[in-house]
Amino acid sequence: MPALIRQSIIKPTISKTFPQVAAGMSTRHGGVSKPPYATLNLAIGGPDDEVQRNENQRRFCAALGFSPTQMVRGHQVHGVEILPASESGVYEGYDAFITRQPGLLLAASVADCTPILLFDAQNNAVAAIHAGWKGTVGQLVHRTLERMHAEYGTVGDHCFAYIGPCIDECSFEVGEEVAVQFSDRFKTWNPNAQKFFVHLKAANAAQLTDWGVPAAQIEVSPWSTVLHNATFFSHRHERGETGRMLAAIGLL
Repeated sequence: MPALIRQSIIKPTISKTFPQVAAGMSTRHGGVSKPPYATLNLAIGGPDDEVQRNENQRRFCAALGFSPTQMVRGHQVHGVEILPASESGVYEGYDAFITRQPGLLLAASVADCTPILLFDAQNNAVAAIHAGWKGTVGQLVHRTLERMHAEYGTVGDHCFAYIGPCIDECSFEVGEEVAVQFSDRFKTWNPNAQKFFVHLKAANAAQLTDWGVPAAQIEVSPWSTVLHNATFFSHRHERGETGRMLAAIGLL
């Protein structure tokens, strides 16, 4: 495991390889919010001070070369709805956004759920996905790639992906009613805890490779929101009293 980080944004390989792409995953560092939302809380609403949240959003967007007025994000519902975005705004009921329009910053808000960023290098299209356990079971990554294929002609060979920090497989314990919805490949039974544990990163990575994205073109973050709670917000570990991070991608 690499040393703990203190920067406000993690830049995935996508943004370093392709100059036309801006992509980043926020940490909890570098903002102005007070505890328990310290410090870079990027939630849309909530009890945290709105002025502070707005300043946090400005800082995050500026670090990627955008302004908050260019952001596309949603009031997420842990569903499987996908929006082909043509203008900025906050949209109700979408957990994935796709576009090939420059100047839009697509964002997924997380605090344990899995963020996935996609770039289709052939058709210059991007996607931001919020996949909790319900979105993972609902095959949201697969559905997003299918939608990109229908809208832009996307094929797996030309896609590059980033799976960001989320709750890890040794922390995400679930009941049988949740575990039964996952393949045995992505869950283990812990006899001491008498609980199943689910591996969200692996489940979402499998959707990418099953659709044809080469494994060598998938970057999986080593970070855990629970185990590395000093760096990332975790809704479960902090019992709901915490902020939100953003994973975002856009075409410059």
